[in-house]
Amino acid sequence: MPRTGSCLCGAVTYEISADVSQTGACHCGMCRKWSGGVYLGVEVPDGGLQITGEDHLKTYASSPWAERVFCGTCGSSMWYRMTATGSHQGTYHLGFGTLDDTDGMEMMGEIFIDKKPEAYSFAGDAQRMTEAEFMALFGGS
Repeated sequence: MPRTGSCLCGAVTYEISADVSQTGACHCGMCRKWSGGVYLGVEVPDGGLQITGEDHLKTYASSPWAERVFCGTCGSSMWYRMTATGSHQGTYHLGFGTLDDTDGMEMMGEIFIDKKPEAYSFAGDAQRMTEAEFMALFGGS
């Protein structure tokens, strides 16, 4: 069953055609500022997302390897998308909170764990990676 989602005002909606059942947390400074807290994302491969209302989207190139997309009407953080060349190029990381239904989703891991504020933590034994470990996946980008 495809998953669907939207921004707060409903101007942007999407349908995920890929099978997704996991979320991950990012604790980097950019994600925390962009989301207002920890960013929970759902990885969707390039081509696995059908978007309606694209004319409402605004894009911000936040780093040499990713862009962040938000609704220009209500300001909802929609996703970040990998722009760097390589196997991850075009991959979306949709905001978990934009999904209409999160039943059956599980936490797969946390990145930038060394940047996580002390004020919160997640339970469980999900994979945890430091900034250096994560950046090594992209050749230190």
